[in-house]
Amino acid sequence: GFRFITIILKNLGCRFVLCASGDLVKVYSTRTEEWLHSLQGHTNQVTGITLNPANHLQVYSCSVDGTVKLWDFIDGILIKTFVIGLHETVEIFLSSGLCVSACPECFQLVSVHLPKSAEQEVEAKEMSAVSSHISKNPSCTAFGRGGEYIAFARHLQLNVYFFRKQKTYSFSLKATDKKGAKNAFTCIACHPTDDCIATGHEDGKIRLWRNFIHKKEYTYSTQHWHHNAVNTLCFTPEGTHLLSGGIESVLVQWQYGADNRKEFLPRLGGSILHISASSDGQLFCTSHSDNKITVIESSFKVCGVIQGLVKDAVLTDLMIDPRSKALVLNGKPGHLQFYSLLRDKHLYNLDIVQQEYIYEAGLDQFEVVKAAFDIKGSWLATVEERGKKSSDLEFFLKLWAFDERTQSFVLNTTITAAHTDRIISMCFSSSEETTMLVTAAEDSQFKAWCQGADADTQQDQNFWSCDFVGSYHKLNPTNCSFSADSSLLAVSFQEVITIWSPDTWEMLTTLCQPPGVIRDLCFGRLSCSKYLLGTTTKNLLCCWNLLTCELEWSTSVDVSKLQPDPFSENVAAFSYQSKHTDLFVFKPSEPRPLFTNKNVCSEKVHRAVFVPREEPLNSCDESTQWLNRSQLYFLTQNMDLLTFSTATEEDRMLSSSKQLVIDDSVAVTPFYLLLGKHRQQQQKLNTQSHPVADKPQQPQGSLLHTPAHVLPAASVLCSMFVNSFLISNTGVQQDPLRYFVHIRLKSNGFSYSVMHLLSISLKFLNSFI
Repeated sequence: GFRFITIILKNLGCRFVLCASGDLVKVYSTRTEEWLHSLQGHTNQVTGITLNPANHLQVYSCSVDGTVKLWDFIDGILIKTFVIGLHETVEIFLSSGLCVSACPECFQLVSVHLPKSAEQEVEAKEMSAVSSHISKNPSCTAFGRGGEYIAFARHLQLNVYFFRKQKTYSFSLKATDKKGAKNAFTCIACHPTDDCIATGHEDGKIRLWRNFIHKKEYTYSTQHWHHNAVNTLCFTPEGTHLLSGGIESVLVQWQYGADNRKEFLPRLGGSILHISASSDGQLFCTSHSDNKITVIESSFKVCGVIQGLVKDAVLTDLMIDPRSKALVLNGKPGHLQFYSLLRDKHLYNLDIVQQEYIYEAGLDQFEVVKAAFDIKGSWLATVEERGKKSSDLEFFLKLWAFDERTQSFVLNTTITAAHTDRIISMCFSSSEETTMLVTAAEDSQFKAWCQGADADTQQDQNFWSCDFVGSYHKLNPTNCSFSADSSLLAVSFQEVITIWSPDTWEMLTTLCQPPGVIRDLCFGRLSCSKYLLGTTTKNLLCCWNLLTCELEWSTSVDVSKLQPDPFSENVAAFSYQSKHTDLFVFKPSEPRPLFTNKNVCSEKVHRAVFVPREEPLNSCDESTQWLNRSQLYFLTQNMDLLTFSTATEEDRMLSSSKQLVIDDSVAVTPFYLLLGKHRQQQQKLNTQSHPVADKPQQPQGSLLHTPAHVLPAASVLCSMFVNSFLISNTGVQQDPLRYFVHIRLKSNGFSYSVMHLLSISLKFLNSFI
């Protein structure tokens, strides 16, 4: 499984961005915005990362598993593991070989000496307590002046600990000032060269502390722009500017030494949680509450966005777009996000609400609460609403048509009064011939919506209209579902399930045996299409046979989510009990589970989806055969997206992660891809036709990136360069680029000497510099 958490950034120069994601450290390219590889080795959530001060090609990471690991992040190699004597390490700060980690049990700041050893796993035994009862927020701790001191704040107190003196100076603020502002500390940053500490506060103020070496003579100045709490602060490497960010989603750049001279970069997305600057100061990175990394040039222009799965409240179900096979769910406010699970990459956002979202707490704004696709992916239905109370409720039902030209969904119909109360369930018919949408609401009605001929003009209409309104004894419906062939519609009204014929809208029968309100409802698939499954609030899972209209079987289990696989007969049921969730996979025709996994996670599961595979697996293991046609993904309450995979898939993923990554400095143009593929095929043919021992030794790497003192003589390079243009006499078709250059040399009819060829070669090479 994998999960996306709030990201913590550290970057090297202008090439890479590293971020913690679950139990991995992911490495991205700042130029292509692509994921390069992951540092995999921790057994629990990674909580902090920092570059090795002694070697900027290495990075340290700490985890809840109680270890600190040293990595070569360029090649993705684990160099060393330090076992810390603490049960959990929340954050890590490094300077001059000294590791300061925060322990969550009492939130102590502990200084740990990382021993030098040839062994790959070393136990760090030498440690001492720096301070106790520090802030739980890692942003409230920072090193200053190359590790001479460490500053940390908690509530209304700022502490500065000097390592040489082994002495702590403390400075306190009042809870509120004369104007009633909240002075609690929220973040800290230390100037790289001066004795200056910048602190952010709950009221949006930034204080610059100086002369704190002398406790009685300290001073501070105040700067104010943010209207809410300052989430993060960061000095540029030269110390000429201070960067700040908060809930306003605006990056503010303050000029150091110039009072209130600042620049702004607005509308960056979610709240800014963290800021990082490259070692040369050419790039800044901001991480946001919507699980996004924004790459910004020093000129304050956005040059890249790395978007992960948006970490926000998911109100819609997990859905799969039938066209792109992308995962679809709530994205940034007012949007649906389309996310490729295969590539682990965000594709795009679809603006549903089409209103500017204001990032301010307490505002009542429209949210997307329901969404559904038809079977072909040609139509998308959404429900957006605002208002917590029924008297203030406002909602819209929208139908979106897929546009082949733009390859996106375009708004087709907006229904402002679809129901008189909140819509709680909706589904599309499974028929490919006619498309029908059914909505059920708390106004005791369900409605069928169709696109067809107008009753008055008898002409085809491009918009949707209501075709039927149904109810049952004025009971509120709770769920609705179509059968696999769309010949039946099941609508649950409290404890009663009604079966309808969509062709005549005749109510065929009712099912009311189980006690409790119906919570989930779904039909069986393929050979189990004659069964109807339902869960109740009385912790019952029931299965009805629709041919006999009788209860086939039932079992007592508290099912929080019932998810059928549309590509097989399998159904997944998540059961929450004793503070953990269990998974059962079964067929409606046989109540005995095919697969059981106890303690899948510690939270409730309310969202799940089966994702179709591009190619079915040929698994021989009985316990994994249910994964052959599709893969199950589910979302926990902590917004962790988890999945099940087979051993074969794990081996394939591991082998693919070991493949070399193309240098991101190479421009991946269509012409490059075409010639690159052709040259790979040509090299393969040459390898088969010529033994390796007979081939001349080729220079490794790029000439432009190799030091001049280790290169061979120019005459050797020239002959090798010219030989690369010659056509082989083996009869094998040559690279079209080489053939083109060779013909041009021959057709000009000139006789070139070696020195002329050397001059041409050098000019050719210089054209790439």
